[in-house]
Amino acid sequence: MNKPDPRADRGFSYSRAYFEELVDKALTHARKLGATDAGAEASEGCGLSVSVRKGELENVERNRDKSLGVTVYVGQRRGNASTSDFSDAAIEQTVQAAFDIARFTAEDPVAGLPDADDIAGPDDQPELDLFHPWDIDSERATAIALACEAAALKTSRKITNSEGAGVSAQQSHFFSAHTRGFRGGYASSRHSLSVAPIAGRGDHMQRDAWYSSMRCADELAAPEAVGRYAAERALSRLNARKISTRECPVLFESPLAAGLLGAYVQATSGGALYRRSTFLLDSLGKDVLASHIDVTEDPHVRRGKGSSPFDEEGVRTHARKVVDAGRVEGYFLSSYSARKLGMKTTGNAGGSHNLVLSSRSTQPQDDLREMLRKLGTGLFVIELMGQGVNYVTGDYSRGASGFWVENGEIAYPVQEITIAGNLRHMFAGISAVGADTYTYGAKTVGSVLIDRMTVAGN
Repeated sequence: MNKPDPRADRGFSYSRAYFEELVDKALTHARKLGATDAGAEASEGCGLSVSVRKGELENVERNRDKSLGVTVYVGQRRGNASTSDFSDAAIEQTVQAAFDIARFTAEDPVAGLPDADDIAGPDDQPELDLFHPWDIDSERATAIALACEAAALKTSRKITNSEGAGVSAQQSHFFSAHTRGFRGGYASSRHSLSVAPIAGRGDHMQRDAWYSSMRCADELAAPEAVGRYAAERALSRLNARKISTRECPVLFESPLAAGLLGAYVQATSGGALYRRSTFLLDSLGKDVLASHIDVTEDPHVRRGKGSSPFDEEGVRTHARKVVDAGRVEGYFLSSYSARKLGMKTTGNAGGSHNLVLSSRSTQPQDDLREMLRKLGTGLFVIELMGQGVNYVTGDYSRGASGFWVENGEIAYPVQEITIAGNLRHMFAGISAVGADTYTYGAKTVGSVLIDRMTVAGN
C-alpha cells in the first residue's frame, strides 16, 4: 500500500494531512451544491535552480508553488477551476466556479469519473521510492555547476566558450481524491545537472550539451564526467561538412531514438485516435513495427522517472506489453478517450509510464561501435531540429546534424541537412536496436537503425 512517506513533509510548507483536509472540504462543498460527482487535487512544489557561465554565478532561483484543482460533474456536464488560495472562502468559490461552468457546459455522453472497477484502491498503490529530497544550498549547487563547466573548459584548448552549466533540485507532493472512492497521493523528486560547451571560433564554432537527471541526487553522474563528455561531443563536431542529397540508412543516437518511441506513443494515444488524427488509426492487432521489436510499459519501476501507482484519474496502473513482435497490443487511453473509442482505460491519463523499446535481435555486444558497423555507409544522427512530424499522414522531416559513416567507421561530421521519411515506413524499417540503452525521461531505448531515409543536403 502507498502509505504516506514519513519524509514527505521535509522541505514542504504543507503536510499530507492538510492536503487531505483541503480536498475533503472541496468534495463536501461540491456535494452540497448538488454535484453528481467531483474530484479535487491539492499539490505543492518547491526547488532550487542555479546557473553559472564562464566561471561566474549567473542566476539563483528558488521556486515554490501550490494549487488546488477541482473538477465538478453535473450529470454529464463537466467544469473545472483552480486556486492557489487555500482559505475556506477561496475553496468554496473555486468549487462554485467549477459547478457554474459545468451547469452551462454542453453535455458530453462520455464525460465522467473512471468506472469503479478501474479505480486504484489502497492495496493497488505500491510504494515506488520516488521521493529523495536533496539537502543542498545555493553555495553547494554553484560549486557543482562550476566544477562541471570547468571540466568542460579544461578538456581542450579548442573549447573556447560556454553557454553555461546548471544544477536543479526539485521536489513536489500532492493528494487527490474523488467521489467514486479514490484517495491517493505521494511525494516525488527530480534533480539534474547540465552543461553546454562551445568548441572552435568564428564561423566554425560548434555547440553540444549533456546532462544527468535522477530522482536521487546520489545517482547523478559526476559533474566532471558530464563536463568532459559534453566537451568531447562539441569537439567531435568541428569541421562539419554538408553532403549531397541521397537515400541511405540512418542511425539515431539513443537519446534521439527515444523521440521515435515518443512519436509512436503520440500516434497511438486516445486523443489522436478518437479525433481520427493519426496515421495509426485502427492499428490494434496489426503489424506496425518491425517483427523483431517489442515495447513494454512498467509503471512500477522503483525510482523510475515515469513511475506511478495510479494515473491522473486515480486508475490503477500495471505492467503490460504494448507492442509484441511488431504487433500493436494496446493503445494509451484515459477513461474519457477509452469511452470515446468503446474501449477500456489503460491507466494512461497523463501519459505513458516507463516505456522500453527493445529488439529480439539485439546482442549484448551491440554497443555503439557495433551499431556503426551495422550502419555500414550512411548517416549517424546526434541532433535534430524543428518539429516536422505530421501525425495525420506520418510524414517526418527534421533538420539534423551528425556524422557521415563509411564502412562502419565515422568519416567526418555533417551539418545543415534534413532527414525525411514516413513514420509508418520508418517503424517497419527498424533493422537493429543497440544495446547502448539510454533512459530519456520515461523512455528507454538503444540506438535505432532505420534501413532507408532521404537525406537532403546540397
